[in-house]
Amino acid sequence: MIGSLPEHFAEVEHRFAAATDFTIGLEEEYQLVDVEHHHLINRFEELRDAADGLMAAAVSGELISSEIELRTPLSDTFAEAAEKLAGLREGLVRLAYLHGVGIGATGTHPFSSWKDQRIIDVPHYRAVEESLKYVAWRNNTWSCHVHIGIRGADRAIALCDSLRGFLPHLLALSANSPFIEDVCSELHSARAQTFIRMFPRCGIPDVFGSWAEHRRFIELLVQTGCISEFTQVWWSVRPHHSFGTVEIRVCDAQVELWQTLAILSLAVALVATLAAQYDEGRLLPVLETRYVEENLWRAIRYGMSGRLVDFRHAREVPASEAVRELLEFTAYQAERLGLRPFIANVERLLREGNGAQRQLAAYHGGTPIRKVYADSLRRLHDEVRVPLRRCVMQGGQ
Repeated sequence: MIGSLPEHFAEVEHRFAAATDFTIGLEEEYQLVDVEHHHLINRFEELRDAADGLMAAAVSGELISSEIELRTPLSDTFAEAAEKLAGLREGLVRLAYLHGVGIGATGTHPFSSWKDQRIIDVPHYRAVEESLKYVAWRNNTWSCHVHIGIRGADRAIALCDSLRGFLPHLLALSANSPFIEDVCSELHSARAQTFIRMFPRCGIPDVFGSWAEHRRFIELLVQTGCISEFTQVWWSVRPHHSFGTVEIRVCDAQVELWQTLAILSLAVALVATLAAQYDEGRLLPVLETRYVEENLWRAIRYGMSGRLVDFRHAREVPASEAVRELLEFTAYQAERLGLRPFIANVERLLREGNGAQRQLAAYHGGTPIRKVYADSLRRLHDEVRVPLRRCVMQGGQ
C-alpha cells in the first residue's frame, strides 16, 4: 500500500540510484495438479506452510490457490540466479511429490475451468478480486519473469520505452499455451490473450520519456483511487519500484528449465545491449504503441510459426529470423555477461520448436489435449528426476 507519495518516490529513486547494473532475479509460476487426472487443485497454502529454509523464502502466492510461484533472490550474475532457480525448481517438485501434488508449467491449464479455482486469502489478492471481479476470476495463467538491476531511474525508463518494441519477439519465442478450457484455441499464447487483453493497466505501456513523467502518472493513479499500490500496474515491462529493476513479464511459463533460461537470458542480453547504447549517447529504438500492438497480436496468434513486421523497413520476416537477428544484435553483451551457455539454447528452441509448436503438432497429429498435457508434466518431472506416480500412466486415458 502506497502511503505518502513523496516518501514512496524518494525511496524508489534512491533504490534506482543505488542499484547495481545487471543483477538478476528470476521468477516462475507453476500449476498445482492432481496426480491422476491432472486437473488443477487448490493446495497452495498447504505447500507454502510445508516449505522451509530457502524454499520458504522463495515460495509466493499468485492469485489462485492452484498456482505457486518461485522467486530467486537478486543475484550478481545470471548464472548464479539460474543455479538458484534450478535448485528451487527441483525442491518444489520434490515437496509437491511428498504431498501428492503434481507440478505443471504451461501458460494456461489445458482443461480445468476457472470456475473451480479459489483466490488465495491475502490482502493483496483480496483487493485485486474486489477491484476486478470476473477479470480476476478468469485469469488462470502462468508466466515467467526476469528482474534486471538498472542504475538510474531515467535510464530504467529509457530502457523500458525501447524494450516495448521487442516484447512480441520474447512472447513469440516463449509461447506455450495453445489450449484452454479443453479447447485448442489455435492461438500460440492463450495466456497473453487472457491476461494481457483483459487486465487493466496491462500489456504494452505508453512511451514515458523520463522518470518524471512516469512518476506523474503513477501519482495520478494513486490520487484518483485507480490503484493503491504499484504492483496493480501489470505492464509487460515496467520499472519495479520495490527492487530498482527493470522487470520483463511478457513470457509464458516453460515446461523445462533450459527453455526458461534460454528465453530470459536473451531478455537480459537485450537489456544490456540497449543500456550500452544509452550509455554511449546513442538514440534507442522506440516504436509507437500501435506498431508494437500489431506484432504482439501476431505473437499471440502465430508465435514462432508466424511472421513479425520489421516496421523500420516495412517488411514481414519469419519470427525465427527476427529472433536470430535479436541474437546477433545482443551477441556481444551475451558474451560479456557470461550468458552463452543459456542463450545458445534459443537456437535449440528454434530448431526443435517451442512449447506451443510442439503441443500443436502433437494435437494436430491426433494426440488428445489431455495426453499432450500429460507429456509436458512428464518432461518437467523427468528433468528433475522426480516420479509422477500414476500421473503419466493415467493422463491419456
